[in-house]
Amino acid sequence: MIPWEKIDTAKIPGSDEELRLMRRGKEFSIKLGTNELMNNRLSGSEAALATLAAKQIETVAKPVVLIGGLGMGFTLRAALTVLGAKSKIVVSELVPAVVTWARGPMAEVFGDSLDDARVSIRETDVGEVIRAKSAAFDAILLDVDNGPEGLTRKGNDALYSASGLAAAKTALRPGGVLAVWSSGPNPAFTKRLKRAGFGVNEVAVRATGRGGGARHVIWMAKKS
Repeated sequence: MIPWEKIDTAKIPGSDEELRLMRRGKEFSIKLGTNELMNNRLSGSEAALATLAAKQIETVAKPVVLIGGLGMGFTLRAALTVLGAKSKIVVSELVPAVVTWARGPMAEVFGDSLDDARVSIRETDVGEVIRAKSAAFDAILLDVDNGPEGLTRKGNDALYSASGLAAAKTALRPGGVLAVWSSGPNPAFTKRLKRAGFGVNEVAVRATGRGGGARHVIWMAKKS
């Protein structure tokens, strides 16, 4: 078996934690401690984050979408596939090295997605982008951590708090959707979304997208 090779490391802003980019042949993994955050062989649920959200806004002629977390680009590439030519996609990535990896060692994984004219990359906290906008987005897709409970950075918890959800609702246009990826269920978060005034649909998806792998959860929270 081909051994794993450490390609690079990166500090997470606002945290003492460090991400590690690993490679084994054509397989890539981003890890935090003993936890694997993502692997390019397991992209199904992250892609579903985009496809499910796009279905909610399919009647919008020129959708503007905010993606929180670039990761390995699964959500971005799926969004580019399902959204029209007149769409605009803003990707907010907190860790600059993740963008560097996308253009460097993982360039083959990302293809030409980062150079698509519909895409703009912002190396900043997605929470700052959300709080700075009002009625700006038709969809906000969040995959910045392991779910509503921060694993990589405690500061991410603010996104899923009552005030964070209120900010997301303000940043959405009428009929817009907040889509949130999680490694597992979180009943307390479901209740928090409802208290924030969203119409909520909780969807179970498989990590591989083909009926296999771990069970993940995506919340579709619609703004009335």
